[in-house]
Amino acid sequence: MFQVMLFLHIIGALALGFYLVLPFVFGAIGKLSLAAQEGTLSAVNSLNRFAQFGLVIQLLTGGYLVGQGGYSVPWMIVVVLLFLAIGALGGVMAKPLKLAIGSIRENKNITAQAGKLRTLSVLLSVSVILISFLMVFSTII
Repeated sequence: MFQVMLFLHIIGALALGFYLVLPFVFGAIGKLSLAAQEGTLSAVNSLNRFAQFGLVIQLLTGGYLVGQGGYSVPWMIVVVLLFLAIGALGGVMAKPLKLAIGSIRENKNITAQAGKLRTLSVLLSVSVILISFLMVFSTII
């Protein structure tokens, strides 16, 4: 059972890998045409929803794996806080994404939303890198 849960946990982690490339996507979005911007933001919106489902897989399988391992309490606290941060930032990012898509459809500028999306994507990327680091080096804390 442990191997199955570990496999599902890795699949969930792959779903979160999408957040690692987001800062680069949002950094280059201003150079695209309006139609390409709308398509890119729609794809990011769909992938964000997919990554949120990956987080649910991470929660369920991670809970099982932590119960089977001998992890320190400080490590568990930091990992849970990072997990919550990733979930919250991914959820918060949904509103600026929808607003930006709506603005593009009305031929308006998305500068305000683009700044928020860039900031959220950098925070998400850093959080995913940190939690991945702690998963690999679980004895560091």
